Amino acid sequence: MLRTKLKEAGIPRPRAVAALTIFFAAGATISLIAGISLLRPKSFLEPIWRLNPRAYENLARLGLWAGLLLSTISMLCAAAAIGLWRGSRWGYWLAVGLILTNLLGNVINVALGTEPRAIVGVPIAAALWRI
Repeated sequence: MLRTKLKEAGIPRPRAVAALTIFFAAGATISLIAGISLLRPKSFLEPIWRLNPRAYENLARLGLWAGLLLSTISMLCAAAAIGLWRGSRWGYWLAVGLILTNLLGNVINVALGTEPRAIVGVPIAAALWRI
């Protein structure tokens, strides 16, 4: 509805919305590939875990649940990308919810000491919030 109003008024899609759409589409793709690689061990996708072997160890312990979790995250990111691109209110709120969930997870990981490098995600989430 918002996009329709903007389009009718001749206002182009804001660049920040386009950037967030790309961000969530990339998140959907990456989480889907990671989920598939966990569901299909020893496949041609396995080398991607060289980027973060610790994450692989932690996720592999979850077994099937890790693949399902990452597939769910992929679907949510894809839905947020579609909703943002269309200018829908639900897409906006889904994106906000995903960013806040990620921020909360990063803060908890840093506070508990389970993943100190997660501190990098805090300013990124804050910057996304300002968009």
